[in-house]
Amino acid sequence: PQVPSFCNENYPLFVTWKIGKDQKLRGCIGTFNEMHLHQGLREYAVTSAMKDSRFSPVSREEFPSLHVSVSILCHFEDGADYTDWDLGTHGIRIEFNNERGSKKTATFLPEVPTAQGWDKVQTIDSLLRKGGYKGAVTPEVRRSIRLVRYQSEMISVTYADYLHHCRSRSQGEH
Repeated sequence: PQVPSFCNENYPLFVTWKIGKDQKLRGCIGTFNEMHLHQGLREYAVTSAMKDSRFSPVSREEFPSLHVSVSILCHFEDGADYTDWDLGTHGIRIEFNNERGSKKTATFLPEVPTAQGWDKVQTIDSLLRKGGYKGAVTPEVRRSIRLVRYQSEMISVTYADYLHHCRSRSQGEH
């Protein structure tokens, strides 16, 4: 394949696949480790489509209904507590100990809480569950969380957009 015509700097990134008119989640995997964008996009586009354990691998028949988003993560800051972030602005990554004392982590990208209609407490509680916490979520559990907030720049493309881009490139347009 040709080398992409965008920068190849190092960034943490996530690739999210959604499907259908209602844009239902179909896969989302990424990394908080900085990677060269070219390699990270190749790796996580495939990984999030084929290896998200919450879903079966994306099939060829689903391609026309797919939307893909790439989120480049930036501006990481430690939160003072579990409420030290802004809905719609920050993604959050939490670290907590589960009911057995094992350290666990989980994240939501900035758009997730508002898309779900959650407030901050609902978001934290959902994130604890996503991370595998099975006990009662009490104020003490919430206060024990270590939170890192971050922001992201996101770009999304539909399958139709992708096909149009491929046709334009094959006809020599840029």
